[in-house]
Amino acid sequence: MGFLRRKFMVAAEIIIGLLLLAAIYFIQPYSALKSDFSKKVNLAAADMRIKAEKFTEEDIAKLPEPVKKYFRCCGYIGKQKMSFMKAEFKNVSFSTGVGKPTLKIDYTQYNFAQKPQRFAFIDSSMFFIPFQGFDCFQDGTGSMKGVIAKTFTLFDQRGPDMDKASLVTVLSESLLVPNVALQDYIIWEAVDETHAKAKIIFNGVSAGGVFSFNEKGEMTSFTTDDRTAVDFSGNKRHVKWSAVCGGYRNDNGIKKPSELRAIWHYPEGDQTYFDGKNVLISFY
Repeated sequence: MGFLRRKFMVAAEIIIGLLLLAAIYFIQPYSALKSDFSKKVNLAAADMRIKAEKFTEEDIAKLPEPVKKYFRCCGYIGKQKMSFMKAEFKNVSFSTGVGKPTLKIDYTQYNFAQKPQRFAFIDSSMFFIPFQGFDCFQDGTGSMKGVIAKTFTLFDQRGPDMDKASLVTVLSESLLVPNVALQDYIIWEAVDETHAKAKIIFNGVSAGGVFSFNEKGEMTSFTTDDRTAVDFSGNKRHVKWSAVCGGYRNDNGIKKPSELRAIWHYPEGDQTYFDGKNVLISFY
């Protein structure tokens, strides 16, 4: 009995030691994925060549009427043009797929104006194990990578569908970073008093969609058929996609949305897979 007891104690000590090592490993601050995200953001910021100019009526003269109204309503005319935007989301409800668990995530993204570049980082956990994601669009290439325990790749999605999906995401957020909406790689087309079409073209890839506005002039949504839904297993579905925003707040004379949602319009019903509130948007 003493021998068995000693073996049990040794085994227990080994298990406890491994659990402690795992805990230390999981909470240690270094993450290769986050390091890659930070490096790309810093290099893109250092490469910005936007002149120190202000938005003018001349800048928006050729835009569709509802887009002009948006610039005026949200207070951008006379304000400094931004080189890039940083958006910070805390405690976002994020669905991992139809009928699958919903995570609570922190989400940080950067959108750049001079050329379409977008970097977003997810920080969360799955079953108490750290989960991180990096959504990237750079030099015409889109990618989405997910890592668990800061080391093991859960998914790494790339290819033409991802390039187009990432490019149209840049377009969907262009009015959140209005200097993006004025760049030559975006083409606008009038529809009516509360809708405008837009097309984005870069590195041989193009995508488009429709922006909707309310009577005040606030942009309320963007809808497109140019995104492909890809789940964690790599399964693809071509369905309509919308980005919805609201809760506009005044920030030093500029109205910015504080609520952002992303929705897949599946034939069997809509799925809101990203639901962010109290969003903090900063310009640089």
